Amino acid sequence: MTELASTTRTRRPRPKLISLTDRAADRVRSILEKGDKAYAGLRVGVKNGGCAGSEYIFEYAEAVNPLDEVVDDKGVRILVDPKAVLFLIGTEIDYETSRLSAKFTFNNPNQTDACGCGESVTLLPAVLEG
Repeated sequence: MTELASTTRTRRPRPKLISLTDRAADRVRSILEKGDKAYAGLRVGVKNGGCAGSEYIFEYAEAVNPLDEVVDDKGVRILVDPKAVLFLIGTEIDYETSRLSAKFTFNNPNQTDACGCGESVTLLPAVLEG
């Protein structure tokens, strides 16, 4: 019987799944602090819909689901729906305000198109270099 040699291989760094700008982190913290109960974080995902094919979703998360990707950034816990991970890799969430509106925006390198009103987007899965 031969003995197998164990080799330690350095893993390549994982790409950052999601990050928040300072404005987005401040706004999420404020929303969660004003919530009617303690939440585990903010759940982010993607669903089919809209004229461009996909829509981003935000919702309060009461608990971390077993398959959620958990991202802690700037003191905010973001829970990413496992079905959305490949569509959100590298995404930066910002919070923009103007005289007439305030909204979260997604700067997503996997987004290829958006509808005219900005409510839906076309997304492709991330391609990871290997």
